[in-house]
Amino acid sequence: MRILLIHQYFLEKDEGGGSRFNEMTRLWQEQGHEITVLAGMVNYTTGKKPKRYQGKYFYKDLNFYEKLDVIRCHVSESYNVNFLGRLWGYFSFMFSAIWAGLFNTEKKFDIILVTSPPLFVGASAYVLSRLKRIPFVFEVRDLWPESAIDTGVLTNKWIIKMAYAFENFMYKRAKRINVLTPAFREKLIQKGVPKEKICFIPNAADFSLAEKVQENFDPQNFKKELGLENKFVITYVGAHGVANHLIQLIEAAELLKDIPVVFQFIGSGMQKEMLQQEVEQRKLSNVIFRDPVAKAEVFKYILASDMGTSVLKKVDTFKTIYSNKTFDYMSCKKPILLAIDGVSRTLVEEADCGVYVEPENPTDIAEKVRKLYNTPHEQLHLMGQNGYTYAKKHFDRSFLANKYLTELEKVVGRR
Repeated sequence: MRILLIHQYFLEKDEGGGSRFNEMTRLWQEQGHEITVLAGMVNYTTGKKPKRYQGKYFYKDLNFYEKLDVIRCHVSESYNVNFLGRLWGYFSFMFSAIWAGLFNTEKKFDIILVTSPPLFVGASAYVLSRLKRIPFVFEVRDLWPESAIDTGVLTNKWIIKMAYAFENFMYKRAKRINVLTPAFREKLIQKGVPKEKICFIPNAADFSLAEKVQENFDPQNFKKELGLENKFVITYVGAHGVANHLIQLIEAAELLKDIPVVFQFIGSGMQKEMLQQEVEQRKLSNVIFRDPVAKAEVFKYILASDMGTSVLKKVDTFKTIYSNKTFDYMSCKKPILLAIDGVSRTLVEEADCGVYVEPENPTDIAEKVRKLYNTPHEQLHLMGQNGYTYAKKHFDRSFLANKYLTELEKVVGRR
């Protein structure tokens, strides 16, 4: 197949972050499929544009993988200024992706795959689908606008009404809709989407990379190099934004100063500077911030930790999601400290691979971390092994990549 993927946040090589489609497309092109990606120029966590893109509206990164090209499209640099700036960042990519799809690639495609959020990127897929006369598949990685409303990011009634109307429009026009959790599927059915139109291909655990990193790697020696020897290290990997609400971990850290527990944050985002100031004001020595690193490096930090943690703001919408980073912890055989209720909690409890703490309750977080610190190492190791085994059975990336291809082939075949 010849696939056009529209993904505003498709990662650069060796860039940290959600690598779902970097890994999916790598596997697809290895099987002989030709893929072109329309991606944004602005990093979604830092809100910044790399120097090589500055002053350019399009940048072709040909042979990103052997049979995969990436066309970087303009995104307004007001993206990380405020909400209106971010909204314009979404629309600027929507327009530039349409232009790139029409005039910056000479290839013909069998199908368009678009992944959101942002929701408005779906317009690019719809317009190109009509003009090129090929079907498009719409993926829902997050329930938007609900998540933006629940976190207080989206408050304007007119924009909310427009967003819901556009969401409904996209669901009707897409030939197939993929969701990342069972809860998403139920939500879409409640919104009137026919259940036979929905497929379920969730996020996956990257076992191949985890295994590759572990070759000739000594986690205890790495931990010693970081100055964390004899510390109980809990690592968070991901965005430092409003939705993540990492202040709850800092508040918990303040209650744990009497024992050698360290919270390690790896990543960036709109709230990182504020969080660093909080740690400084509270004079905490048990919270460490690190800049984003490549995925392989991230795995080194996870492997040298005692636990991984997945954290989100306490809102109902987040009860419907699986956290990307949870699967990375599973693939590294690390137990999980989970501050997300709903389907993520069900996942961790079914796998028996971690401990649930009440989101935004620093006292509960601190109390359970204290118990985990006093838990025998063998028991923690078993939790990590349980997560690995469960993910291997249900969330292997190679299996899910092939399942996704089957769904795309069904849509193309119907033509």
